[in-house]
Amino acid sequence: MRILLIEDDEGIGAAVRDRIAADGHLPDWMTTLDDADACMSAMSYDLVLLDLMLPDGDGLAFLRRLRAAGHQVPVIVMTARDRISERIAGLDAGADDYLVKPFDLAELSARIGAVARRYGGNPSPIISLGACQVDLARRRVTGPDGPVEVGRREWIVLETLIARAGRFVSRAQIEDRIYSFEEGAESNTVEVYISRLRRKLGRSAIETQRGVGYRIAP
Repeated sequence: MRILLIEDDEGIGAAVRDRIAADGHLPDWMTTLDDADACMSAMSYDLVLLDLMLPDGDGLAFLRRLRAAGHQVPVIVMTARDRISERIAGLDAGADDYLVKPFDLAELSARIGAVARRYGGNPSPIISLGACQVDLARRRVTGPDGPVEVGRREWIVLETLIARAGRFVSRAQIEDRIYSFEEGAESNTVEVYISRLRRKLGRSAIETQRGVGYRIAP
């Protein structure tokens, strides 16, 4: 998933960014609401991690603007505000989950996975893909002969296709999921990852339609 992280604390922001990257997601980390607004205008995100106390405004106001503009992106609030009334205000503003600081990074990973599965219409974290079992919660693939090693960016490609099962996903859409703003896409990178996944999952696992994109085979 491509995740927008909005957090002005350098220590917390770096820890969360590194954790979600290690989990196989692509984070864009912003420290102000102005920068976050620019990101939301330029990019489609699968999830937003939102601090509430930011140097240029209140995160709840940002969240209300998102919902008023029709954005359905899931949002997990991360804040030191721990009163019940403040949690209720966050949920009423449109948050999907509310995590009080300090929190364990493993719990954050679990909550990200749970929210993503709800929005993806697949509450079960384990799905079948050909002869393989894909555990979305633990980010593991198991084949007939045991565990299948899947690299971080290969996983992002696989997760992107699974989230849009039945639909073709263009190369540009996949590139948006595997590259941050600071990185440039190489011309054949997506094809390389698709080829690797086919070798690991079976050649029939992923279909290609020239000029359109890729999809998980029915």
